[in-house]
Amino acid sequence: MSYQALYRVWRPQKFEDLVGQEMVTKTLKNAIITHQTSHAYLFTGPRGTGKTSAAKIFSKAINCHHSVDGEPCNECAICKEITQGRLNDVIEIDAASNNGVEEIRDIRDKAKYAPTEADYKIYIIDEVHMLSTGAFNALLKTLEEPPTNVVFILATTEPHKIPATIISRTQRFDFKRITPKAIFDRMVYILNQKNIDYDDKALRVIAKSAEGGMRDALSILDQAISFGEDKVTLDDALLVTGSVARNDLFNYLNCILDKDTTAALKEIHKIVEQGKDANRLIEDLINYCRDLLLYKQVPEMVENSELDVLDDNFKTLSDKISAKKLYLIIDELNEQQENMRFSSHQSIYLEVLTVKLTQIDIKEAKEANVDSAQINALNSKIDELQRKISQLANNNVTNVKENNNVRSKPQIPAKNVKINLSKVYQVLKKAKRSDLNKFRQLWPDVKNILSMSQRAIMFVSEPLAASEDGIILGFDYDFFYRKAQQDKTLVSTIESAINQVSGETPNLVFVPNDRWKKIRADYIEKSGLLEKSKSKSSSNDTLDIVKKAQELFGKDIVEVKK
Repeated sequence: MSYQALYRVWRPQKFEDLVGQEMVTKTLKNAIITHQTSHAYLFTGPRGTGKTSAAKIFSKAINCHHSVDGEPCNECAICKEITQGRLNDVIEIDAASNNGVEEIRDIRDKAKYAPTEADYKIYIIDEVHMLSTGAFNALLKTLEEPPTNVVFILATTEPHKIPATIISRTQRFDFKRITPKAIFDRMVYILNQKNIDYDDKALRVIAKSAEGGMRDALSILDQAISFGEDKVTLDDALLVTGSVARNDLFNYLNCILDKDTTAALKEIHKIVEQGKDANRLIEDLINYCRDLLLYKQVPEMVENSELDVLDDNFKTLSDKISAKKLYLIIDELNEQQENMRFSSHQSIYLEVLTVKLTQIDIKEAKEANVDSAQINALNSKIDELQRKISQLANNNVTNVKENNNVRSKPQIPAKNVKINLSKVYQVLKKAKRSDLNKFRQLWPDVKNILSMSQRAIMFVSEPLAASEDGIILGFDYDFFYRKAQQDKTLVSTIESAINQVSGETPNLVFVPNDRWKKIRADYIEKSGLLEKSKSKSSSNDTLDIVKKAQELFGKDIVEVKK
């Protein structure tokens, strides 16, 4: 049989094998024990944290007739066939390559048929965020009215790309990053089972490099085993991960603190000559400085999370360096990391960085002077303001509050705000209260889909009137109204978001809230409703007019007077 990668051989087969996801496994097991399973689940989290593995374990546990405490037996025919991927009732789909409407419609049609061997038919849709808008709409219908004995498990690394209407119909489980300690313990267990020698420090390097993903850690470990001929050493782990030895990081930072530019440049050249990537070097330096900073503030936090890497060199450096200098070093490292991103001469940036770091005291002194000057200037301003406030209080100036309110909310004169009244009237002509209620209910979901900056603009907006093909959005402030009116990208994004949550793409019209009453009154007058009410005296005509007004604006707004 051909060689299989470690992450495939040691894939979890029971909930207890899932590392670092205790909350998720406990909840799923209890649901199976108490027979309170849902028809749809959403597993979210970083790559390699066990989402697909949990989905397959759940598929076995819910169909296993010999399960104990919610765990599958892994011995019966159903469990074995699911493990081997041969059971027709457990269908795994990659949404990255099957993201069209037709594929989801095919799932919807086949889901109607009862399972052939198992108790439940399970659909596992991986990377579900890759589905198209049409595919999500097709899936939504099935999730709204799920067939009997069918369970959908959706897995994704980017839940923010999934429509809120889909998320609201699933039970969501967030898989967290696995701690370096948990990854280290799992690798120790695997290597002991395989009788492979290893260096503890090598496994710590791999656990840190995996960044919370067990699959990544096992892939790196696989490489290290192959490179070291069935033995995992620190040098091999550093070479495979591209990490820099902590001793080299200590020597470099020690030269920086001693202001020895020549020695620091030699250290940086030695590290680069070992074939280390410049970006990875900067990343390792930032992490090392971060550990130093945390250790100075909360030592026990670093001791518990950093896999016992606190050697004597680390503690010596921590005593030698100040928190202020660490802030400045981290700032310089971040700035240089951005500069190096698109450069083909990274070694030059490393040399410049080294020279700047050895002279960092000069910058620190300058910044201290600037800070002192700014503080003095601010104190002077505060004293001046306090004097003015005292004078105003003594003179009994009663309109201070009103003036402050006017200044704090600058308004653009209404006459300068242009409104497309023809579009407003087109929406009002077909407007219905039911459409307005529908879009008002969906409006929070629409805003959640927008980016943070777009959400800031639309935060003060709400639907004022709506028809099947149009929505009038009102803004509390003219500034945000003008901003939204001029931003074509924002308008396009809002229309797309409305389509995601409702399946419709209505035209948008923006108006300032302080003009809305007048616009509405003008429309009523121009549409002839008032004239009709004056010219027709019969009760039937009056009822028709009232009914039309209530249909347009809602019963809670329209007031009938004789």
